Amino acid sequence: MGRAFEFRKARKFKRWGNMAKVFTKLGKEITMAAKAGGGDPSTNPRLRLLIQNAKSENMPKENVERAIKKATEKDTKDYKEMVYEGKAAFGIAVLVETATDNPVRTVANVRSYFNKYNGTLGTTGMLDYLFERKCSFKVEKKEGINLEELEFELIDFGAEDVFEEDQFIMIYAEFTSFGPIQKYLEENGFIISTFEFERIPTEMKEVSAEQQIEVDKLLEKLEEDEDVTNVFHNMKVSE
Repeated sequence: MGRAFEFRKARKFKRWGNMAKVFTKLGKEITMAAKAGGGDPSTNPRLRLLIQNAKSENMPKENVERAIKKATEKDTKDYKEMVYEGKAAFGIAVLVETATDNPVRTVANVRSYFNKYNGTLGTTGMLDYLFERKCSFKVEKKEGINLEELEFELIDFGAEDVFEEDQFIMIYAEFTSFGPIQKYLEENGFIISTFEFERIPTEMKEVSAEQQIEVDKLLEKLEEDEDVTNVFHNMKVSE
């Protein structure tokens, strides 16, 4: 097990405050996917997986259908995916992914959070050297599957880290390997529970317990914003 496993263990801070927040995030992603690739999940691989993500989060079917329908409505606002980068207190790198219909509002909000909690919003690309973009799949275990053999198979499709977690198999790969791995898993009868695009830090920065509390205030405030879809950082979380 490699760095992706350690990264996953470290991500302990609260990602979403409540179910409504989860549904809002998924609804935006489903609408964007349907707008980009059509509303038929059988011909839109990303939409197909997002619907599976929604099922895993117990998102009502009518919410999913409404999000797909919104993609074809004329008055539906266009969401743009924007990424903001900055430094929290004590030099912790923070990367914020958003989906917004108003980038001016979103950047103003994000900047205000950094300023309030002793951080600084930086420029696009300043953290490229600190984060690697990956895709991950959470796959239900199949009877009789040998994890080592599966890993060797998936390496040919770009997988870098494969490990067990509870009743699931976790697969991490380069962002560009998303399509080939999804195709392999579906063609070989694997049930994909969820998928994510993640930014894994190349190095972690250690802070004291008191410093961690201060940085967490910024991370949690960012997570609460409706436009924010993901927050990544390189703080080494205390056990």
